Amino acid sequence: MNQDNLQQQLTYSQQFSELNQLLEQSAALWQVRAFEVNALPWAQDFPQLAEAVWALADDELDGLDAEQSLLVKALSPALSHDLRALGQDWDLSLLTASIAERTVFHDKTVTDKAGVAEPSLADNTAAQQGGLSFDDEAHFSAHIKGRKWQQITAFVQHLPQLNLPVLEWCAGKGHLGRLIAKARGAEVVSLEWQAPLCEAGQAFADKWQLSQTFICADAFAIGAEHAATNTSTTTSITTVEAPAQHASNANPLIARQQAVALHACGDLHVRLLTLAAEAGTQALAISPCCYHLIHASHYQPLSNLAQQSSLKLSRHDLQLPLQQSVIANPKQQALRHQEIAWRLGFDALQRECRQIDEYLPLPSLKLSQLSGSFTDFCLWAAETKAVNLAKNKDFEAWLEIGRQRQQLTRRIDLVAHLFRTVLEQWLILDRACFLQEQGYGVCVGEFCANSVTPRNSLILAQKMSV
Repeated sequence: MNQDNLQQQLTYSQQFSELNQLLEQSAALWQVRAFEVNALPWAQDFPQLAEAVWALADDELDGLDAEQSLLVKALSPALSHDLRALGQDWDLSLLTASIAERTVFHDKTVTDKAGVAEPSLADNTAAQQGGLSFDDEAHFSAHIKGRKWQQITAFVQHLPQLNLPVLEWCAGKGHLGRLIAKARGAEVVSLEWQAPLCEAGQAFADKWQLSQTFICADAFAIGAEHAATNTSTTTSITTVEAPAQHASNANPLIARQQAVALHACGDLHVRLLTLAAEAGTQALAISPCCYHLIHASHYQPLSNLAQQSSLKLSRHDLQLPLQQSVIANPKQQALRHQEIAWRLGFDALQRECRQIDEYLPLPSLKLSQLSGSFTDFCLWAAETKAVNLAKNKDFEAWLEIGRQRQQLTRRIDLVAHLFRTVLEQWLILDRACFLQEQGYGVCVGEFCANSVTPRNSLILAQKMSV
């Protein structure tokens, strides 16, 4: 490992330590379950912050919440005042520092910083289509939502050109893999556990004569000591010989390979990291998503550095980075606010009826339920949770209580959201540091604009020569 790579490793470790310190210091402000409290839980220690957040008008909150820099600008002066009064010193500059700004991730620094080959496209004249002609692009992007297609093409544009076979992890219908096969001319194996998606993806690949083969397998069964008994996970859908022999518990990751995953959720992308490290897979490109979708009750740190942290992250905590509505339209936001007010109103009602002062979670709602009345919602919720409403029929009064509680929960969440990017960067750098510990050169950055997807972080890793 040369000096540049050593410096990058130290830099990521240092950045992680800075983020970890701020998260540990500020845990009281962001490790909060807003639905479970009846007042700002930190108001006594942070009175100026409490005053500032209550001074905000309700119609200001969504705009501030959608733009991190505006949110920090609105609340950081009061927070800084409280910190001075407490005699504490937090590095609040981390609240607005993005991964892209901290790592200077772009084509020219990928090689310099991490020893990762420079990204390029097979067809630079069609960069906006990910290397496709305009005619081909219409077919490949059909039935894919606009932002998702933008994400796929941007991801491919940032892949280093390594001339390696590619494994697409949690492929779905293989939209990403088919673009890589077409634009890069690479041999692609797409792993997906749902057979209908594999069949649809393979049919498209066959029609377009792409070197893309699907393996229908359960990612969590791979590497298991005993083969899965469900034969649906062992079926291989293929027109190419080699991948068909993979059993459900055999690791399809090999050394001479580039593994890619665009928005594989929670434990799925963590599983890819660990299997790739075990196999010594030469290169990886991963954009993580949905950190809270894990089997364990709490987050299991990957890197040695994260394992030393005092943070204990619940699934609820891990949802914090996802709480940013940059693409929701006004109608969607209004429906979301209505749903929360209804849930909070029923929560207050059920506490009174049950004489138990604790939050009672409800299952997900159908969108159609929001077009009905709050009374209908309460009757449905009461039946679902076996709550007796016989003596509490003034539903409009409980709805007003719900709206008042919503004013509180929105402000608790707004303060917690100051730290959502810090927590996501902590999670991203845990993965980066883990890969470095496994002998990879790593570069972390952003592959598209936040307006295309807030989950725009990209981890590029390449096995280092000894």
